[in-house]
Parts: sequence; structure tokens; C-alpha cells
Amino acid sequence: MTSILRSGLGSLAVVLAVLAAGPAAAEEGRVPTSVQEMKLSFASVVKRVAPAVVNVYAARVVENRHPLMDDPVFRRFFGGRPQEQVQRSLGSGVIVDPSGLVMTNNHVIENMDQVKVSLADKREFEAEIVLKDARSDLAVLRLKEVSEKFPAIPFGDSDALAVGDLVLAIGNPFGVGQTVTHGIVSAVARTQVGITDYQFFIQTDAAINPGNSGGALVDLSGKLIGINTAIFSRSGGSQGIGFAIPANMVRVVLASAQGGSSVVRRPWLGAKLQAVTAEISEAFGLKRPSGALVGTVVAKSPAERAGLRTGDLIVAIDGTEVDDPNAFDYRFAMKATGGQAQVGVLRSGREIRVAIPLETVPDGPRDARPIRSRSPFQGITAANLSPALAEELRLDVTLQGCAVVEVQENSTARGLGFRKGDVVIAINGEKIVTSRDLERVAGQQNRLWRITILREGKSLSVVFGG
Repeated sequence: MTSILRSGLGSLAVVLAVLAAGPAAAEEGRVPTSVQEMKLSFASVVKRVAPAVVNVYAARVVENRHPLMDDPVFRRFFGGRPQEQVQRSLGSGVIVDPSGLVMTNNHVIENMDQVKVSLADKREFEAEIVLKDARSDLAVLRLKEVSEKFPAIPFGDSDALAVGDLVLAIGNPFGVGQTVTHGIVSAVARTQVGITDYQFFIQTDAAINPGNSGGALVDLSGKLIGINTAIFSRSGGSQGIGFAIPANMVRVVLASAQGGSSVVRRPWLGAKLQAVTAEISEAFGLKRPSGALVGTVVAKSPAERAGLRTGDLIVAIDGTEVDDPNAFDYRFAMKATGGQAQVGVLRSGREIRVAIPLETVPDGPRDARPIRSRSPFQGITAANLSPALAEELRLDVTLQGCAVVEVQENSTARGLGFRKGDVVIAINGEKIVTSRDLERVAGQQNRLWRITILREGKSLSVVFGG
């Protein structure tokens, strides 16, 4: 059963009027005393920012091709052509540069090759994907063949937000058209959400629904403080728990695109961090569990060269306290490369400072190879792991070996369950170290395939017939 709830701004106007009158009036619970107070509205803010909030339509054409179509004997006797199907995605976006740069969520345009942007005035433009950043779930689009200046929303400082601040969410939920909802900031550093690599979200109770992804979260001065990205819901609709990527993270991604890069260049630490439990907190003599415990340090990494050690407890970065590993990852990722970050560390009962050089993660020859031979791997593209590729695939940067970087639709490998990010460890007892190894072994004619892969930190062994 579906119900439509209607509500006005009357109760909110009372709240705003009481707040404006000061604490004494708030304690008395004063009611509006004038027509002007009854007419308090967000309309002036919405009028300024709504033209810069857009709808994003993405699509791609997919061939429904059975793996047997690759067999010339099968095609000769059964014929047939692969059927095409169009997959579509709908979301929202925000114009952040008058030249026509649009921010949206990566998941709105992920795997899509056709993107259109519809403005609030109903004009439509083709858009190209300038940058995709799966780690933050952000993407940058550019409107094609435009020569005019577009309305853009100025950035606010998301670090200045406080719980209880009033905010507006603007987007295109369910494809019904541009919609505005209001609420308050419920949390400013929500880290246990599990949406992106950088777990540091603004939580709001403003109504956010499917289709709002990529839309604007603005403050009452009309500044962008976040990009709406996800909701917590048991029904699929808004239940008052929405999450937005902080505007300060959005700035970092946008700056990379404006600088001409197709990827976001971030500093890397080169250490695995873990949360502080009550037992660890007691061992360090802390009043409460907080900070990020250094588990392992990667050889030759910035962390090792700076002198960070296993067992160190990171408590601050450049003077800002760190509550948990997610908070540190977010703060560290916000730093521009070059220079150093001053990290506060508890070691042997005293606090010291460690200067971490801000360097990009090193890459190496990936040697990406598409596997075309008839085998369980037919349809994948394999590449040599480097720390940079491991970060892109959200893998442990200490891993070495051969990773799956692409799996073609309707391929043999896709049908057998291979995924992007799988690391092939061994085939028929032979260790796989490089993409060249995998290509060579996959070209062999085997009646049985015993394959070991690493997926999400777990080793999996499977057996397939030849």
C-alpha cells in the first residue's frame, strides 16, 4: 500500500521564528506573532540553487550473446544474431563550474557510455565523462558543445557543519522531476556506513529517495555542503536516514578534473590500520576507544620511511583528532600531494609526531591482456598487480600477482562467476604471478581446471570441466 503524505512549512516557520527570537523565546515556546513570521520560507534559497541542480540520464547497449555463439560450428547450424538490450540509469547532478562541469555519483554513470544532462529549464545536453572515482563514488561530467555560462552552486565548508544545522536536499527522486526537501544534519562524520572507501558522511533526515543520488545538499546560504549518495531503508523509500559525501571531498575530485587528470591523485600511507577496541584502549590508557592502530607497514612506503611502526596508535593528523581508521583515511585523502602531514602517534606511553611524506601510490607495468582462448578465463582482461592498481580495485596494496580488471558481458568467465578484482593465485597447481602466466596457462587444452583465486580477502578454490 502506498500513501502520500502532505506537509507544509508552518511548523518549520515556528521553529525559525523562535530561533531568531533567542533562547528565552525558545524556552517559552513562543508562537508566530506576525504575518511575516508565518511566511518564513526557503523559497529564496531554492530560487538561487535550483537552476544548478540537474537530472542525469545514462545508458548503454548490451548484447545478449550466449557463449556458444563464439563456436563457429554452433553458428553454422543454429545461426542467430545476438540481441541488443539498453540498460538505463537515472540520477541527479550539480553544476559546480559555469563552464558546464557537473558532479554526480559514480554509481549513476558506472559502466554507461551514453550520458545526457537535463537542466531545470528542460534543456538537454549530451555529456562526456571526464573523471570517475569509484573510491569516493563521485564522477565529473562536462556538457558537450556549449558556449554559454551556466548557473553553478558555490562550495561551502563541510567541516564547519554542526549537528542540528538546517539543510535542503535537491534532486530528482523516482524521476518525477526536481524536488526539494528539508531537514537537519543528524551526524557530521558517520564512518560505519560501508558505501565507499572513504567512510566519512554527512547524515541528514531530509527526505532522500532513489533518483536523488548525485543531487545537492545545501545550507541555508545556498552553498553546496554535500552530494547526496545513499539512504538507509528497509522499504526502498526514505526513512529519514540519508547520507551525503562532504563538499570538501567533492572539491578534491573536482580539482583533479579541472587540472586535466582522468584519475584522482591522492597521497598513500602504505600501512594497514585497524579500529581500537575496548581492550586496546585500556592497554594504551585511553579514556575511550579512539584512534587508528597501525597493524602492518608496507616496505618502502611513505609510512615506513617516516618511521611509523606496527603497534603505533594514530590519534591526530595536522592537529585534527582521529576517532577511527575511516576518519584518518578521509583526512589523509584530503591532503594535496607534495609536502608532509604531521601525524600524532602514541608510542610507548608518550605522544610523538611523525612527518609522513604526501606521495602518490607507485604504479608499475600492468601488461593488461585480454584472454580469448577457450578456457574458464575466456572474456576476462588480466593485469599485473601494482600498489596503484590494487588501490583502484580496492585490494590490499601488499598483494602481488595477476588481477582480473575486466569481465566481458555474456562471456564464459562471466557465466562462471569471475569478477573484477579477483586475484588469480594458481591454475592446476601452477602458481600465477603475471598476466603473461595466466594467458599462457589459459591457452592450454585441459579437461579439468583447478583454480584458486583471492576474493575479498578469502582464498577460494573451484574446479571446472574443460
